[in-house]
Amino acid sequence: MPRTGRRQSPSFLSVFSPPLYVLLSSPLRGDFFFSSEQEEEGRKGFTVSERARATRTSAPTSAVMSSENGSAASAGRVANGCCTPGQVGNKVTVVLGAQWGDEGKGKVVDLLAQDADIVCRCQGGNNAGHTVVVDSVEYDFHLLPSGIINPNVTAFIGNGVVIHLPGLFEEAEKNLKKGGLRGWEKRLIISDRAHIVFDFHQAADGVQEQQRQEQAGKNLGTTKKGIGPVYSSKAARSGLRMCDLVSDFSEFAERFKLLANQYKSMYPTLEINIEGELNKLKGYIERVKPMVRDGVYFMHEALHGPPKKILVEGANAALLDIDFGTYPFVTSSNCTVGGVCTGLGMPPHNVGEVYGVVKAYTTRVGIGAFPTEQNNKIGELLQTRGHEYGVTTGRKRRCGWLDLVLLRYAHMINGFTALALTKLDILDVFSEIKVGVAYKLDGNTIPHFPANQEVLNKVEVKYETLPGWNTDISNARTFKELPENAQRYVRFIEEELGIPVKWIGVGKSRESMIQLF
Repeated sequence: MPRTGRRQSPSFLSVFSPPLYVLLSSPLRGDFFFSSEQEEEGRKGFTVSERARATRTSAPTSAVMSSENGSAASAGRVANGCCTPGQVGNKVTVVLGAQWGDEGKGKVVDLLAQDADIVCRCQGGNNAGHTVVVDSVEYDFHLLPSGIINPNVTAFIGNGVVIHLPGLFEEAEKNLKKGGLRGWEKRLIISDRAHIVFDFHQAADGVQEQQRQEQAGKNLGTTKKGIGPVYSSKAARSGLRMCDLVSDFSEFAERFKLLANQYKSMYPTLEINIEGELNKLKGYIERVKPMVRDGVYFMHEALHGPPKKILVEGANAALLDIDFGTYPFVTSSNCTVGGVCTGLGMPPHNVGEVYGVVKAYTTRVGIGAFPTEQNNKIGELLQTRGHEYGVTTGRKRRCGWLDLVLLRYAHMINGFTALALTKLDILDVFSEIKVGVAYKLDGNTIPHFPANQEVLNKVEVKYETLPGWNTDISNARTFKELPENAQRYVRFIEEELGIPVKWIGVGKSRESMIQLF
């Protein structure tokens, strides 16, 4: 199957105007745009990582400014405090889930946050769940960026995130009691444009799930955290934002009552304590007001001020994206790379490395198509060894073999510059390991990932079988210390996807992440 991201030939590009030529031809993220020679090289053993080390370059100036940007316009931007002409500014490093979530994003973020200045959340709410282990202590994060565990990090919650204030403070208090998050309130910045999740959004979420179950015999399996309803309020232009809460509270209260009554009319059985929730929200104002800032201006200053390491922590994952996921069994936000720009208020040319986090096998919570699922002893063994229970819901995760068709699709959307392969040690006990490499429909191999769930449920998976290693790899700290067959498994993934693997996880701790380059 051909991979995405090939550089177009000059003859193809010459038919376009210069500004569009610049847009199409400029590699904005590392070496994602492969030439045919580079693609062929990626098929040869372990050269994908070697190429990544050797060819990683910054984007050319032409990626930032087209020929239409005259000197007068440039001077105007400089005068207004924008970046110097020809300069991109700081770039953000993005960590995204490449499957159905629970891949270990928090662990990768924790690793990268050790020397980060700013760690951001750009979408989702407290429906996400990241676990970070520090000195054998497990910290659970749902709404706060998990990078805030580093006392030197400034955490930023962007406009694309939806915030349940009671959940935010409860989460912080729980982690504080475990010894983490020192001085977190002074290190957290919240975009003034972020929407607020109310208790009645969460209650409505539960009512909607009950109605789906009664009417269709199945529900979506939501976390009941109010995520769908609050994004619906946002799209309907009836939602309330952080800037509203910290401004005129009487105006906020009137709009809150109007929204609450709308929900009451839609769901007559919904119990809403309007005055009680308003009093609770009013009690948060003084505490949260110092955190609320103009998020667009904050990001602009961070990108175009002194050099900073900025990390973006994606929530959920590619196959849960509202547009590109296995709809309707998805979340309600864009958890692919496009959500970074819209959820933080920043231009795409400031996106740097995009790391996809991939579990060495596949898991999914709740219902929905799952082509490589193993409803047998293999699935049970993966579930038991991997302790596959949802951080947010506690639900048992469905388990199956690694699916490369799914990962190619995620790469088409996100343009991963490298992968973090997690939980490789869970496969230690298997004598042979299968990997899904293609889908067949009606006997024919299909070149795409089906959008329709009924079609996806019907596909036949073509597997490649690789030998297992039958040994404990949890103490390995370099690639060479891994058994030959474990190395072969990693190489196979790299060669099939054309993406270098930068980290390999063989345990829970920070030290158990093997870095390849």
